[in-house]
Amino acid sequence: MTPTGLARARERGVETLTLDSPHNRNALSAALVGDLADALTDAGEDPGVRAVVLTHTGTTFSAGADLHDPPDPDALVALLRGIVELPKPVVARVAGHVRAGGLGLLAACDIAGASTASTFAFTEVRIGVAPAVISLPLLPRTDPRALARYYLTGERLDAAEATRIGLVTAAGDDVDAVLAPVLDGVRRASPQGLAETKRLLTARVLEAFDRDAADLTALSARLFASPQAREGMTAFLERRDPEWVV
Repeated sequence: MTPTGLARARERGVETLTLDSPHNRNALSAALVGDLADALTDAGEDPGVRAVVLTHTGTTFSAGADLHDPPDPDALVALLRGIVELPKPVVARVAGHVRAGGLGLLAACDIAGASTASTFAFTEVRIGVAPAVISLPLLPRTDPRALARYYLTGERLDAAEATRIGLVTAAGDDVDAVLAPVLDGVRRASPQGLAETKRLLTARVLEAFDRDAADLTALSARLFASPQAREGMTAFLERRDPEWVV
């Protein structure tokens, strides 16, 4: 594990940012969100970087918000918007499980590759909150009927279903083999071509940020401060059912 929970490496113009806090399943703490935002800014400003890969150590890409040190909703919005606005492709590499806020990171990325063993779940509803801020990149990019089901139930879905509904671009037994042609493609593309093409692709997502970010940030803050959320988070940490389970 790196001291900051984030490792950086570069190979042939591709900057790899690795979530490296496996002891808490790469939960998004305030510190990790800040470090990741800074690393993305650096990559965006560095002419030697053609694309960014966001990946992880351990069996979980990210378990969502760190309940011991949750990020400020405004900081999470800024991180997600930073991924969407970065003038270079951001590619998620998932070889494990993704939960709650981690799915916001996944949706903000331009391309997402996953191993067939990966699983995904929007678990917010089970602890008394809602997938508020992460909806900014999710709603414009994911099948709405499927998203309604998985938002409301917290069910687990596999990589094939995640691909079908648009949460993942492609999945396979070897995620690196899945992403090899993607990274080859961005290495062959011009920086200007990548930046302007990404601008076209993300315009609708950025409209959602402009329109809804303030309201969803307020909703997130209100729900996390509520009695039901306190019960839900306490039950999660104590590994028991919350009081409303019937």
